[in-house]
Amino acid sequence: MIRVLLVDDQPLIRSGFRALLDLEDDIEVVAEAANGLEGLELARVHLPDIALIDIQMPVLDGIETTRRIAADPALTGIHVVILTNYGLDEYVFDALSAGAAGFLVKNIEPEDFLHAVRVAARGDALLAPSITRKLIHRYVSRPLPTTTQPALEELTSRECEAVVLVAQGLSNDEIAERMVISPLTAKTHVNRAMTKLHARDRAQLVVLAYESRLVTPGS
Repeated sequence: MIRVLLVDDQPLIRSGFRALLDLEDDIEVVAEAANGLEGLELARVHLPDIALIDIQMPVLDGIETTRRIAADPALTGIHVVILTNYGLDEYVFDALSAGAAGFLVKNIEPEDFLHAVRVAARGDALLAPSITRKLIHRYVSRPLPTTTQPALEELTSRECEAVVLVAQGLSNDEIAERMVISPLTAKTHVNRAMTKLHARDRAQLVVLAYESRLVTPGS
């Protein structure tokens, strides 16, 4: 059973998502919150698999809520999915950097929404390769940060290669084809790289690839 926490300040949005999720045999909405602070408290109580969090809310917004969940060792099993009306905007980039597993636009088709919840619950990449490419295009146009960069010395050469391909927007199947390995081995390389770089998910791995200068704009 996939346990979901809904955090959105609009009751109509929450009720719509809940009605859709409650129809599924393998998904359970364990709690609802109207702002990030309530959501954070309920996350600690219920420990959901997925927290669907609106990006703009009163009291505590989605970005700060995500950051606090990601920083709490007791909440490491929660995959945060950001809900937004605006698609790829600056708020989304901030949320991904804060530790979100991905994002969904609120006008998503119901079947795509349910698929995304299940994908996120498995711990797999929520962002489709096409969305990842858009993320990369927008991210690399921004100045690289001057903060301490993640160390890469623990990565094997094959893991580094896999990270570069992830940062180019390739799926595991495409990585497997490029590296001439099985999709399972490709996924293993990606997962090990995420573990070693302390990346919560594939989206953060893309950010780390650029921040570490393993990949550079135009490379």
